[in-house]
Amino acid sequence: MRFMVIVKADKNSEAGILPDQKILTEMGKFNEELAKAGVLLAAEGLQASSKGARVRFSGSKRTVIDGPFTEAKELVAGFWLWQVKSKEEAIEWLKRAPFDGGTEVEIRQVFEADDFGPAFTPELREQEERIAAQAAQNAQQGA
Repeated sequence: MRFMVIVKADKNSEAGILPDQKILTEMGKFNEELAKAGVLLAAEGLQASSKGARVRFSGSKRTVIDGPFTEAKELVAGFWLWQVKSKEEAIEWLKRAPFDGGTEVEIRQVFEADDFGPAFTPELREQEERIAAQAAQNAQQGA
């Protein structure tokens, strides 16, 4: 099972305040543990919403809204993608993360192909596999 572990933004991350060396070191150690255990698939931090944009879709109309966005508690500051056996295992890993100060982190299971049932036809599965292979190649080229 894959889970996206979503770190919520706060006033500091939205103000562009970067983590200090202590938290970067602690997070590096935690990420290393995740990687060695075969849990870590991806981990990224995100820039403040002031550097982002949203696109609202309404029929054929597209409206671009530039950041910053006001509801910091609804924004994402970073994420991990983990491969674990269960939600409970993801929770146990997350409890070990070096957070404090009221940080809120959300765990969400990622859909797998079988979750979509018969609507996900063999042709769609084949297309998804081609896209995944291309995405992996893109990631290697960008590294």
